[in-house]
Amino acid sequence: MTVQEFETWISGMRIARTVIKIQQHHTYSPSYIHFKSDNHFALQQGMKNYHVTHNGWNDIGQHFTTFPDGTILTGRSLETTPACIYGNNAHSVCIEHLGNFDTGGDAMSTLQKETIVKMTAALCRKFKLQPSTNSILYHHWFNLSTGERNNGRKNNKSCPGTNFFGGNKEADCESHFLPVVNALVNPQSPVAVTNPLRYACVDTDLLNIRVGPGASHGLARDCEPLQLGAIVRIYEEANGWLKVAASAAHWINGRFTRPVSRMTVSASSLNIRSGPAANYPKIGAIAKGQQVFISEEQSGWCRISMDNRWVKKSYLTN
Repeated sequence: MTVQEFETWISGMRIARTVIKIQQHHTYSPSYIHFKSDNHFALQQGMKNYHVTHNGWNDIGQHFTTFPDGTILTGRSLETTPACIYGNNAHSVCIEHLGNFDTGGDAMSTLQKETIVKMTAALCRKFKLQPSTNSILYHHWFNLSTGERNNGRKNNKSCPGTNFFGGNKEADCESHFLPVVNALVNPQSPVAVTNPLRYACVDTDLLNIRVGPGASHGLARDCEPLQLGAIVRIYEEANGWLKVAASAAHWINGRFTRPVSRMTVSASSLNIRSGPAANYPKIGAIAKGQQVFISEEQSGWCRISMDNRWVKKSYLTN
């Protein structure tokens, strides 16, 4: 797609999974030297083959790839979590930008730069996200082994590149990338937003979406079944069925979900532990301002979604 086609396409897509983060990556290799103007699909297939055969993933890691000519290819299903930032893939959309955008690497083309800004803004509008360093993430900010957010201080990739829109640090993003995205996200006239009643987490392998509140209603043809662990917004309830879209008749059986609450990290860095107590091993950390979905509370500790990851409740706010 062109970026103009993408903007129209994404605005009409029906996506039940809750998305609160947009990941930015560069491929590093393949880079501009591998791009021949007509080999988009071959390069994409090569990335998918590597992700499946070498990494052992079930599909290509990213949802989208941008190219030097400004075009965009789709990747894995938007109803599926990406496989791109260890420990931080939940509730995310992942974009890979073809090229090596480290200093001394590829000079990003004007067309690709325009596409990156416009598609990021389109995704923010789609998922009702305000551009910030909590909603737009660079891979460089996360420790490769632990997933801890450290702004590139230890064991990090340079991705999306040391010269990506002026640099790959949080301060670079705030100075150079967020302002141009924000200018497109926030028009003069604000758009009314319908807030959900609550959130829920899917706890079965696949959950069909139907066009009405009951098993007798047909399957929704404009969206895919929800996968285990997907977080959905609930806008209405009827006879044990949950409406998961504000502007469409999309319903799921509430028996196959569990309630979750959306909370925000208030500590400068909140440790994640493998169990509900301070004596369990630390397995990561979450930065201030990031949002999490809590499915269980136990003795002042909160379980994140369906994962065996726990955080101290006193460092969370509604």
